[in-house]
Amino acid sequence: MTLAELDALPLGGPSLPQERRLVTTIPGPRSQELLARKAAAVAAGVGHTVPIEAVAAGGGVVVDADGNSLIDLGSGIAVTTVGNAHPKVAEAIAAQAAQFTHTCFMVSPYESYVAVAEALNRLTPGDHEKKSALFNSGAEAVENAVKIARKFTGRQAVVAFDHGYHGRTNLTMGLTAKSMPYKSGFGPFASEIYRAPMSYPYRDGLTGPEAAAKAISIMEKQIGADNLAAVIIEPIQGEGGFIVPADGFLPALVDWCRANGVVFIADEVQSGFARTGAMFASEIFGIVPDLVTTAKGIAGGMPLAAVTGRAEIMDAAHAGGLGGTYGGNPVACAAALAAIDAFENDGLLERAREIGGILRARLESLQQDDPRIGEVRGHGAMIAAEFVDPATQAPDAALTAAVAKAAIAEGVIVLTCGTYGNVIRFLPPLSMPDALLEEGLDVVAAALAAN
Repeated sequence: MTLAELDALPLGGPSLPQERRLVTTIPGPRSQELLARKAAAVAAGVGHTVPIEAVAAGGGVVVDADGNSLIDLGSGIAVTTVGNAHPKVAEAIAAQAAQFTHTCFMVSPYESYVAVAEALNRLTPGDHEKKSALFNSGAEAVENAVKIARKFTGRQAVVAFDHGYHGRTNLTMGLTAKSMPYKSGFGPFASEIYRAPMSYPYRDGLTGPEAAAKAISIMEKQIGADNLAAVIIEPIQGEGGFIVPADGFLPALVDWCRANGVVFIADEVQSGFARTGAMFASEIFGIVPDLVTTAKGIAGGMPLAAVTGRAEIMDAAHAGGLGGTYGGNPVACAAALAAIDAFENDGLLERAREIGGILRARLESLQQDDPRIGEVRGHGAMIAAEFVDPATQAPDAALTAAVAKAAIAEGVIVLTCGTYGNVIRFLPPLSMPDALLEEGLDVVAAALAAN
């Protein structure tokens, strides 16, 4: 594709041609130029998965500087759930940017912050009185949820779970289970953080109540309920491998927390906002958290995050104790309101379930013929395949990496995850057409067959 042809492409959004198109090997020459500049200018610790220079995205594709069009099965790690450059979101961003880009809500409040808080209070699980506070990132939301829980309870200890991921800041690294690449060499970490076993049905063989009893026993014996401020858990774990707990696990934890005055925090940063076919994954398990953290899909690609929860808990922090210069930026809030409108009124919950059906049917069909797929799991447009040695069920990270690398070379963006590095996660934007999704899965299947 010539430079003139590339420049003639639509800027982004669903108007982009919805096709996989390879005009060069990946990376092409223009992408290679950018990657060379990146290596010289950007800190080595900032990695990348796909070796391209992205210049446009929308629907279900990402277009690079060489004119290649890649099928996007990652959504920027579950961020562009409504689709990249969604028209409602793009229009809202432009309109707000033309009015003002910043005043700092703590200095001069504005309506869109309040409107986002009202929407979150309405949408998150439970019909109790709620309040919200807005921040910039998922890690920042988690940090503040822990702060709020500690202030409310007067206790310090916090429990997170095996395989959990909660961020890259000091406190959230402590909460995160996986060492490489998130924690190794970055300690010491925040104190009074403890870990309990997660329900992992594929590997632990326990029912939900059995797994919960095991976790509760550890909390009671090693920490003591009277010392525990909060339990934080992803209802469906993200980076840990899309682990779906056995039925009954989460309700038992919630009941124990309620009985012992412990704040139950649901980290819905990756699983929230229609990703699982429900607005929040907590709904799938019938639980009502005390606090919910959100980010990623909340604002169609703009940096925004939130803590939402019981009003009496949220109000525990003193005036000035919560905030941040950019938290609830007006442009990000405008994007969030547009994205929430799309989630509620454009049939995206149903679309997530349709995509989930396509993903699960295709991956389970592959599993029947290839025992290296140990398990297919997830909900809605948040589905994963765990790759193993068929003889031992041991994690097979090498196969996983090879399949992902081969798929990317053929123009399909896929992301790996899992404590053992042996899971491919599928997070397509809900704007992806069926034919493109099917083609992407064809490429993944061919990559698996070739390895």
